[in-house]
Amino acid sequence: MALFHIIIVSLIQGITEFLPISSSAHLILLPNLTGLADQGPLIDAAVHVGTLIAVVVFFKTESLLALRGLRDLGRGQLTTGESHLALALIIATIPAVILGLILKLTGASDAMRDHVGLIGITMLGFGIVLWFADTKHPETRHSNSWTLKQAMILGLWQALALIPGTSRSGITITGARFLGFDRESAARISMLMSIPTILAAGTLQILDALPHATAQTLGDAALAVLFSCLAAFLALGLMMRLLKSVSFTPYVIYRIIFGAGLIWWAYS
Repeated sequence: MALFHIIIVSLIQGITEFLPISSSAHLILLPNLTGLADQGPLIDAAVHVGTLIAVVVFFKTESLLALRGLRDLGRGQLTTGESHLALALIIATIPAVILGLILKLTGASDAMRDHVGLIGITMLGFGIVLWFADTKHPETRHSNSWTLKQAMILGLWQALALIPGTSRSGITITGARFLGFDRESAARISMLMSIPTILAAGTLQILDALPHATAQTLGDAALAVLFSCLAAFLALGLMMRLLKSVSFTPYVIYRIIFGAGLIWWAYS
């Protein structure tokens, strides 16, 4: 795989994974829009590993708390703050795992992946929903008040991200804003929710891709991990900084323009 192709795929995944603009839509559309060959499952897995490393390092304090919480849960300690965080993340992941297995076993995930019009509709439609949630709902909650009930609700929102073009970060931020979390807290919760989700999806991708890997493709994958990790870390830092003074409206505008263009392309 050409180095230029690896860099392009890695940058797209790294930059768009945590911004509310759908990384999957951009990666799916890359071959259609540029004529480049599909990057394949191993590179897909590698760029997800890179973004996973980035979010764990960026939110290292919360990641360590969640890891300690898993230990507490294993010991039957359910009342610590760490165990509450770990349990909330587990609960928030369950709906996406269940729906993901159903879509994979039925073949619906592959069918949706090839539907450019659907990607355009979800990009535009859920962009408008994000705008409504962000501009019409007050900021009354912070991430340290995240309840298990809210974790389940956000898990159901996150399951919608299995529809290409929805955006995992975008839809969970939307759900969190509907629940009254302030912008920074909504983004922080969304990023923490991404850790077990990316871990689960990445593990499945790696198991599918490794039997067909060669020394060359493994080298390409290592570069993809590095580039996507750096891009994701920078994108995370920029977004979290901007949220102190800027709303999600710029991302909404981008989604509407991009989505409208895809709808026109698919149905014209």
